[in-house]
Amino acid sequence: MSDNTSMSEREGTTRPREAATLRKPNAAALKGAIQLGIGYAVGNMSSKPDRDVLMQDFSVVETVFLPSQGSTLTPAHHFPDFRLKTYAPLAFRYFRELFGIKPDDYLYSMCNEPLIELSNPGASSSWFYLTSDDEFIIKTVQHKEAEFLQKLLPGYYMNLNQNPRTLLPKFYGLYCIQCGSVTVRVVVMNNVLPRAMTMHYKYDLKGSLYKRRASRKERTKSSPTFKDLDFKETHEGLYFDPETHNALMKTLQRDCRVLESFKIMDYSLLLGIHVLDKKPLTRAGRGDSKKGQKVLYSTALESIQGSVKDPEPVADDDTFGGIPAKHRDENLLIFLGIIDILQSYRFIKKVEHSWKALVHDGDTVSVHRPSFYADRFLKFLSTTVFKKAHSLRGTSSKRKKNSLYTTKYASQEFLSSQKEKEENMKALSMNNLDESFGSSSKQPDLLPVNRDFSRNEDELSENSGDRRDSASTIALDDALPSHQSDTELDVYLTDTDSPTAPGWT
Repeated sequence: MSDNTSMSEREGTTRPREAATLRKPNAAALKGAIQLGIGYAVGNMSSKPDRDVLMQDFSVVETVFLPSQGSTLTPAHHFPDFRLKTYAPLAFRYFRELFGIKPDDYLYSMCNEPLIELSNPGASSSWFYLTSDDEFIIKTVQHKEAEFLQKLLPGYYMNLNQNPRTLLPKFYGLYCIQCGSVTVRVVVMNNVLPRAMTMHYKYDLKGSLYKRRASRKERTKSSPTFKDLDFKETHEGLYFDPETHNALMKTLQRDCRVLESFKIMDYSLLLGIHVLDKKPLTRAGRGDSKKGQKVLYSTALESIQGSVKDPEPVADDDTFGGIPAKHRDENLLIFLGIIDILQSYRFIKKVEHSWKALVHDGDTVSVHRPSFYADRFLKFLSTTVFKKAHSLRGTSSKRKKNSLYTTKYASQEFLSSQKEKEENMKALSMNNLDESFGSSSKQPDLLPVNRDFSRNEDELSENSGDRRDSASTIALDDALPSHQSDTELDVYLTDTDSPTAPGWT
């Protein structure tokens, strides 16, 4: 137990004793040191020439000491002396450029005003800070998470080059602040939920059902974050138009396969739901932001539009890049992103899964092997959370298809009745012909014919059209038995008034 506590203190994350001292009065000093350190690191990068990112750049760590009285390299400040470590500065500079973040804009967002401290709804003890312009989140991470992110950077670099439109976290910097006896490692990421937009519902979804319900303490908050079981009880699914639904699920599937390839699990989907009403949306919280500052591919709508090739950001409107959706009769704006991806399936996670599987169904617990976790995560989102709305266009097409089928069926019935009528007329004509031959006293001698044979319908149809009162010829090749001679195969019917007819007397 003492080992865990000492490790937590070194990490600066789980801090039962020092949390009070940092917040009273050292919390402001810590935030100021973070801002000053990031400002110095970004400004120092401006003196380095632009070049391609090399493999060794991902493992570089730059360290500088910033005393309160200043030095020849660092400015003076009113915070306690601290040491700053900057991880992979060239690689993260490339990531910021990839998302269209200019150094001046990044400095303005990070250092212009004090950071806003946010509450942490998760089980971890991380601290969250938000920049005043709503663009960036600063999160404290453990030593193992920072180490894992640094190892992840080459693959992360390759993935962003292939597809910058992703719901995965966008990392813009990794720093370590050593202030007195406190060591804090922070990562700078994109902000998923804009503070200027009221989130009527917030969810942290993992696809697991084991103890996935918000605690009583969380429910008492003004803006609680609910979990998987809460979503199933509150919502029946969020409905999107087919094109948006397909783009969203395609992006999620691609991102989950990337995480699976890195052996990452225990991540979540942070989902914010804003219910639209007739009142105009307020823009509070963005009024102090620098005009024109916008990060590429940072909104939910931009992240799933993989087919859009225009690199310019979308227009800054009142939707804040939310994805339109519906729930029952409510019109919604959806904000979402995948978070907490710095958990690899290490030995400790394998032990945690084995232990939980002994007391509960192993397939429902949160911790699981990466491949199973990704499949369960996608299945829950596709069957429970995100659903495809039936478009009017598709309905009309279906009705049109049914109408065509009905018309075709009616036409076939009409043609069948016509064919049956023609066959009856043919049979009636042949019967009349046979009766006229039997009643005529001038009927010639006919060869014996078996009337039980089956007539060929096509032949009878052709012969009945060519039959005349003066002369007719009937071929009975197919009708007569095959053992009869050739002289018995043809019967010539000639005008009964002709003296040349056979049997004339």
